[in-house]
Amino acid sequence: MNALRFAPRILLLLGIVAAIVWAAVNRDRLDIEALDAWVAGFGLLAPLAYLALYAVGTVAFLPGALFALAGGALFGPVWGSLLNLVGATIGASLAFLIARYLAGDWVAARTGGRLKRLIDGVEAEGWRFVAFVRLVPLFPFNLTNYALGLTRISFATYVVTSFICMAPGAIAYTWLGHAGREALAGNA
Repeated sequence: MNALRFAPRILLLLGIVAAIVWAAVNRDRLDIEALDAWVAGFGLLAPLAYLALYAVGTVAFLPGALFALAGGALFGPVWGSLLNLVGATIGASLAFLIARYLAGDWVAARTGGRLKRLIDGVEAEGWRFVAFVRLVPLFPFNLTNYALGLTRISFATYVVTSFICMAPGAIAYTWLGHAGREALAGNA
C-alpha cells in the first residue's frame, strides 16, 4: 500500500529524468530550422504547440534563452514576446509544483542548519526574492524554478511575480531572436 502512495511521484520523477537525459543527448540537434518546420506543421495550433514545447523544455532543464530566441525568430517580436513569457511562466510553474509536491516533504524532513535558515530567509522575503532572482540574470532559471518550489512561498505569488519580472528578459531575448533571423535573411 505504501508503494502505491509513492508510485505517481516515482513515475513523475522518472519522466523528468528521461526528459532531461533526452534533452542532454539531443542538444546538438536542436536548431531553428527544425523547430520552425515542426511548429509550422501545427498550422493554427502552432502557438499552443510552441507553448507546450517551451513548458516541457523548462521542466527538462533546456536553456530558456534558446526558446526565447526561437520564439522571436518564429513568431516575431510582439507575439514571440507574449508566447515566450507565457511559455516560461507555465514551465516555471510546473517545475515549482513538481518540486513542491515531489520533493518538498523529503527536503523539509532532512534540511537543517544553514539550508533551513536559507529557506526561511527566502520565505521571509517572499515575492521580493522571486522578483530579485527573475530580474538578476545570475541565477540559473531552471534550477531556481525547482528551488523555489521547496519553499512555502505561495503559488500565486510565485506565478504573478515571475510573470511580471520575467517580462523584460523575455522581450529582450525575443527581439534578439527576431533581429537575428532578419539579419540572416538579409533584411536591414
